[in-house]
Amino acid sequence: MKLTNNAMLIGDNSEVILHFDLKLEDGSAADSTRVNNKPAKMVMGDGSLTKNFEDCLRGLTAGDKKSFKLNADDAFGMPNPDNIYHVDRTKFAADTPVEVGMIIAFAQPDGSELPGVIRSAEGHSVTVDFNHPLAGQNVSFDVEIIEVRDTGAS
Repeated sequence: MKLTNNAMLIGDNSEVILHFDLKLEDGSAADSTRVNNKPAKMVMGDGSLTKNFEDCLRGLTAGDKKSFKLNADDAFGMPNPDNIYHVDRTKFAADTPVEVGMIIAFAQPDGSELPGVIRSAEGHSVTVDFNHPLAGQNVSFDVEIIEVRDTGAS
């Protein structure tokens, strides 16, 4: 989709480069691309963003700034009890400290890593939560669109 001044509007299959600041409902900062001055790159419709988040970006173009709030369901989803596991402490390396609140990367069969948060460590049982750390949180985003490109996908 194009504007009369040839600027691309964000639409289906747009590649978007943007800065964002993510805040929790209490106003505390949760994430920001500005910290390391490394903008995020995303492709509309590739499944990495929720539909509601994409809808908030549609129609914006390079240079636009926008703030919006998302309920937990539209942001990172609600915590899923099936993503909480009880792991025997012997599964952790002897030199790995197991402390509540720690995030540990667990190797997957395909070679990728999945982060898990230690929720409790009692005796031989360690409770690991593989839900997104922001699951269940209402959040607000401040976005600044840097560049919009057409991926050419249909």
